[in-house]
Order: sequence, then structure tokens, then C-alpha cells
Amino acid sequence: MPPIAWLQPGPLDTRTGGFIYNRRIMEAMDQDVRLVELGGGFPLPSPAERRDAAGRLADLPDGTVTIIDGLALGVLADEAAAAERLCLIGLVHHPLALETGLAAKQARAFANSEKRALAQVRHVIVTSNATAASLAEYGVSGDRVDVVTPGTDPAPLLSVPKDTPIRLLCVATLTPRKGHAVLMSALAQLTDLDWVLDCYGSLDRDPACAAEVRRQVEQLGLTDRVHLHGERDPGDLSNAYAAANAMVLPSFHEGYGMALAEALAHGLPIVSTTAGAIPDTVPSDAGLLVPPGDSDRLTTALRAVIGDPVVRRDLSEGAAGARAALPTWPAQAARFSEILRRVAA
Repeated sequence: MPPIAWLQPGPLDTRTGGFIYNRRIMEAMDQDVRLVELGGGFPLPSPAERRDAAGRLADLPDGTVTIIDGLALGVLADEAAAAERLCLIGLVHHPLALETGLAAKQARAFANSEKRALAQVRHVIVTSNATAASLAEYGVSGDRVDVVTPGTDPAPLLSVPKDTPIRLLCVATLTPRKGHAVLMSALAQLTDLDWVLDCYGSLDRDPACAAEVRRQVEQLGLTDRVHLHGERDPGDLSNAYAAANAMVLPSFHEGYGMALAEALAHGLPIVSTTAGAIPDTVPSDAGLLVPPGDSDRLTTALRAVIGDPVVRRDLSEGAAGARAALPTWPAQAARFSEILRRVAA
């Protein structure tokens, strides 16, 4: 097996789903992996960060199996073309152009750049069947793509006292794609019910979005019910899952939905959307899925979960059944490694 390098845009300990996936796979692989940390400006790198990425690729020995996270790869088409002596493998969590809130011009630029970049790599690894299907539009044939979904850790099943308010949990960085604004609008229609919402996720990656969500919470009179905890360590998150009655994630797109899989591992009922890979991640008997951006349908689904213990029980049983099929991180890292060996050969 040739040497392996992993080009990572920004610090590997960043607490987003894609970065957690990269770290957990890398840690569990049975091969030595050289971490090459790029600048944190991707997918909008500065000229200096682009030059640094080109230099890092140039420094790798010929034939190195080189995994490039899609957050960087998508805008490094020229640099990838110049590195054909390497065995380049793209890791795409979801196409850059599908990020919510992009101007049409920027979305087109991302799509064109990513299509060019994906043409330069020998193989592509994605985290869901939905993302694999979406790459057909980028000219990536099915024989060049493998799916390695995220793993999960063992978790205790839901066990929450019945005399508490219904605790809703949302684990997602505050960015437009995660749909917090839609969630607040929906919850504002449910103040006749007894609930609280705990939101865990970075408030700093998109400060404008976080500020708008805070403003919305205040304007809608939800400050006593909605708690924006920010980014927390894994122990705090584990406690939050254990204390929750239901998970809600109103995303406009997910390349997989690691927080949803974590909710399944805890046996939590789920309210989410039909966007991206979510229907593949959340079985129909474990969650209520509504069209992304549909505040009225989201309100209806949340009312059912908050107000009806039978609905919560049935969805919880579905989630508990689904968790048996969730893969572990060691198993997914082994699959990842096997793909690298096959492509390198």
C-alpha cells in the first residue's frame, strides 16, 4: 500500500458533521495516515491558502494515496490537475453548490469548479447514496464512486421522566442550511404546548445567521423556551441526547445527517425534512419528515410529537429498531481502508 495523505481544510477538531466524520474515520483506520491541514478559508480560500494547498500537494511523494475533503477539492480543480502523479481521491460530504443561502452566481461557480475538480480524481468517496446519485450531474460515473456512511457509537436508549416538559433537541451549526429560522417560526405556533428546545451547535461559523436566529427568538417571545447552547464537548452532547424526548432537524439539505443517526442510536423520535439523504438515514417508522422550508407542515409534525405520547412512543420504537442496523466507526473505517487499497492497486 502506498503512503496515505489526508488534506483537511481547517482544524480536524472542528465540531461539524463532516469534520467529525473525517476525524473518526482517520482515527479508526488500520493504516498510517499523514494529516495535511490546509487553511480554514475553504471553500472560499485566500490566494495564500490556494498557493499553500498547491505546495502541499507538490511536496507529497509520487503515488501517494491522497484524500482531499470536498470542501477544499471543489475549488482546487487546477491544483488537482497539476497533481496527476498522485492517486487522488475526493471525499464529498455534499456538493458545495447545494449550500443554502448562496447567490445564484456563486452556486454556479461552485458547481462548475467542483465538476472540473472531480474529473481530476481517480475515485470519489461519499457519505450517502443520495450524494452518490447527485454526482451524476457532475459527470462522475457510478463505477468511480463508493459510499461509506458515518458510523455511530453505542448509546443508551431514551429514558426521560414523564413529568418534565417535552425536551426537543436540535444539534446543528447555526447556518441557513440547517433551517433554524423555519424551526422558530413553527415553534411559535405551539406555545399552547409544554416544551423546551435545546440547540447545540456553533454560533460563530456564521455570526450573521446566529444573530438573526437570536433576534427571531426574542421577537417571537420564545426566550424562556429556546436555549442556544453553542458548541459543546462530546460529553455534554451525549447528556443532551439522553435527556431529550425528541430530535428536530429542519435542514434544507443533508449529505447524510450524523446528528439524526445519533438520535436513532438513542431511540429518539425524529422530526426532520425530506431533503438530501435524510429519508435514507431516518426510517419512516422512526421520524416524521416534511418538505424543507415548509413551516406549516413542520408545525403539524411537531404538534403530533410534542402533544401525543403515543406518537412519541411509536416513533421511539421505530428508532430503537433502526439503531441495530447502524454501522460502527471501526466497521466504516475498515471499509474506507479497503476502498483505498482497491483504488491504489
